[in-house]
Amino acid sequence: MDVKAYMYDLGRAARAASYALAKADTNTKNRALHAMADALVRDTAVLVAANEADLAAAREAGLAPAMLDRLTLDAKGVAQMAEGLRQIAALPDPVGEMSDFAYRPSGIQLGKMRVPLGVVGIIYEARPNVTADAAGLCLKSGNATILRGGSEAIRSNQAIAACVKEGLVAAGLPESAVQVIETTDRAAVGELITMSQFVDVIVPRGGKGLIARVSQEARIPVIKHLDGNCHVYVDFDADLVKAGRIADNAKTQRYGTCNTMETLLVHKFVAPQFLPVIAAIYITKGVELRGCDASRAIIGNDRVTLATEEDWFTEYAAPIVAIKVVDDVDAAMAHINHYGSHHTDAIVTENYTTARRFLREVDSASVMVNASTRFADGFEYGLGAEIGISTDKIHARGPVGLEGLTSQKWIVLGDGQVRG
Repeated sequence: MDVKAYMYDLGRAARAASYALAKADTNTKNRALHAMADALVRDTAVLVAANEADLAAAREAGLAPAMLDRLTLDAKGVAQMAEGLRQIAALPDPVGEMSDFAYRPSGIQLGKMRVPLGVVGIIYEARPNVTADAAGLCLKSGNATILRGGSEAIRSNQAIAACVKEGLVAAGLPESAVQVIETTDRAAVGELITMSQFVDVIVPRGGKGLIARVSQEARIPVIKHLDGNCHVYVDFDADLVKAGRIADNAKTQRYGTCNTMETLLVHKFVAPQFLPVIAAIYITKGVELRGCDASRAIIGNDRVTLATEEDWFTEYAAPIVAIKVVDDVDAAMAHINHYGSHHTDAIVTENYTTARRFLREVDSASVMVNASTRFADGFEYGLGAEIGISTDKIHARGPVGLEGLTSQKWIVLGDGQVRG
């Protein structure tokens, strides 16, 4: 395959499709979304079989357990993809929304209109559900999209793409509105991230290596989805029963996700009471503990490995947790802002003032009070799905849904005014 020519054709088709999508009405886009969801449900067995073939190849290639977890798509996962598309259809359409109108002294009326970004290129690893989520969100927000999934999920992604195309055709929209790159050649990524004549924004989802490459080589704006080194801080004023539920769920509900807690911070005055309880839960579930000197003294040196400096920076995506005893909320926030990835961090406390300080001073895309970090995703936030979780500080931060896939342009309404 001539990858350069192939990608050029995809880009040109996507640009043409973006113009058709930008003027598509809400009902048409919603019909496509529901038709996609229907096709996914109907073809559940086909999708699961394709995924099983991907998993077999991935195991033979020696992929890590965390990657296998992300790659897995069962019947429940297919149902969730379909539900995500239906939720997107139920959401308000942001395209064309006008706001902030005001009259200027000249008599003109000035406002803003929300518009699609145009063509969105999305590069992701493992998770086949991203194919449906990204297709749905880009479609509803009026964007064409080019999707480049990982080679480990090629069969799953192509099977999902067939359902997506069926939905587009059923609604009378161009098939090229959503294109899944068919080649696993890595050169396709290099072409995608430099086709500025066709692609308006790149969204990379995956490991640090992928995101570093895209950030360095792209000639197109990038919305980065970096790693999730997430924290839960158990405060002096925490309800410790509540804290136990949250710390358990944030770590063990699922290990391979970017919103899983990796470091548990505990106030020194509640640590003697709280740490033995949560440590017992973790050990029972097979979680490896790595801790500071204080946490090891409380839990037992034989049960907790001494944490290194690198542990505080690490996103394990595995049954490993780092534990640190801190002096107070200031120490907890300083630790989070220094070692964290600015993804999702939570405090457990009954003190309103402390909670407000944590919300204001922790520099992360999602900051939570008395809730598990596992809630930080588009589905749980009511976005229907997400294109990714941005740790950037540009217009899109945190789970990127419909609004994050649009921008605003100025509009001026006049009645013959001219500038003197």
